Amino acid sequence: MQIQVVKSKIHRVKCTGAELNYIGSITIDEDLMEAANIIQGEKVQIVNNDNGERLETYCIPGPRKSGEITLNGAAARKVSVGDTLILITYAFMDIEEAKIFKPSLVFPDEATNLLK
Repeated sequence: MQIQVVKSKIHRVKCTGAELNYIGSITIDEDLMEAANIIQGEKVQIVNNDNGERLETYCIPGPRKSGEITLNGAAARKVSVGDTLILITYAFMDIEEAKIFKPSLVFPDEATNLLK
């Protein structure tokens, strides 16, 4: 049997952009993606602490050291620039593997979205 567990989490970043006229996704500073072990195209859950919205999309890398967190396409309607977000990815694994697995948890600077 396999279960789904948290693989990665980028905790409390500010939304820096909302681009409605785009083909979807979330753009994440590549430094943050790397620190959280998230790869391009991976499914990401976005939790908006300011309005309670939860949505899923896939990620694309943004410029390093930019702090960029931009929701693109229809997801842009679910956020406002400045909203505080939590980004989460999940993985399927066997129960025994899940018991010892340690997720990648990233806590960037809340003012800049940059790694501390």
